[in-house]
Amino acid sequence: MSTELDINSFLEKAKHLPVIDVRSPQEFEHGHIPTAVNIHLFNNEERARVGTLYKQTGRQAAIAEGFDIVGPKMKSFVTDAQKISVNNEVLVHCWRGGMRSTNFAWLLNTYGIKARTLEKGYKAYRNYVLEFFSKPIQLLVLGGETGSGKTEILKQLAQAGEQVVDLEKLAHHKGSSFGALGEEKQPTGEQFENNLFAEWENLDFSKPVWIEDEAKNIGKVFLPNALWQKMKAAPIIRIRVPKKERINKLVEGYGKFDKKDLQSAIVRIEKRLGGEALKKALDALESNNLAEVADITLYYYDKAYNHDHEKRSFVNVHFVEAQSTSAEKNAELILSFVKQKRELIQEI
Repeated sequence: MSTELDINSFLEKAKHLPVIDVRSPQEFEHGHIPTAVNIHLFNNEERARVGTLYKQTGRQAAIAEGFDIVGPKMKSFVTDAQKISVNNEVLVHCWRGGMRSTNFAWLLNTYGIKARTLEKGYKAYRNYVLEFFSKPIQLLVLGGETGSGKTEILKQLAQAGEQVVDLEKLAHHKGSSFGALGEEKQPTGEQFENNLFAEWENLDFSKPVWIEDEAKNIGKVFLPNALWQKMKAAPIIRIRVPKKERINKLVEGYGKFDKKDLQSAIVRIEKRLGGEALKKALDALESNNLAEVADITLYYYDKAYNHDHEKRSFVNVHFVEAQSTSAEKNAELILSFVKQKRELIQEI
């Protein structure tokens, strides 16, 4: 019986079986199946050495070097795999379903641990991930100018039973020049797509899905192109909150950060603010007048946000008026609006 699984079967079994990624730590760090455990056949230096031998001397020399490297590690491979196995069973993959995963699986099966590999390896997974975002979905985009409290509204929508995918949470970034403040290091672009897919595949596609209105990039990571195209076609439900309320929220949210970090974030948008506005914002920051800092920077952010909607001539942009940044009240307003406009919800 073949121990190789196609991508659909592999992912189905991965819901209840551990996945072992035998690629090098560097490959794993760049991007991996979110649930996978890295038990690398070669470390970064060893992989480079084998690769160089393959190019300079040939396949047999590279394989012989691989045997020398792997031999002393075989016992630890089995021990590590056994620790994470479920009912003495695991799944294994490498980059393209080649020698690394095949040999690793052979070792485990020889020992008595049932191991199956992924046909065409991690490359097949990546192709599957990117294609998956092309599936038709009922998408609703929550819009609103900076400081409107969109993230908190999304949380309220989720508590109300709506399907929500928090793109900024997955990206570890809030999207603006200030977006990295208080966040963990961003994942690689590839890992962001993998993590997003892990949430996306568990959605009920017969029901609407809410996401936040974002640029194509969130910090240093980019939305999958198929999803980005859907977002541009989806209806935007745009909450409109008075500027004074938004300023208060921004002061509350960002006032806790170090002044030097805030200064760096302001300087990063110097070209957009202009020299005079930059100086006023930095002077206000130095005087601890955070409300004025927010007021000045919002001039740029509001203009930029409106420009994106103006490019689509505000087609399919639907405004919901709010009096405050209360996430609970604004979520109720949005749900009430959508309930009255059920025709907005269509597959894209």
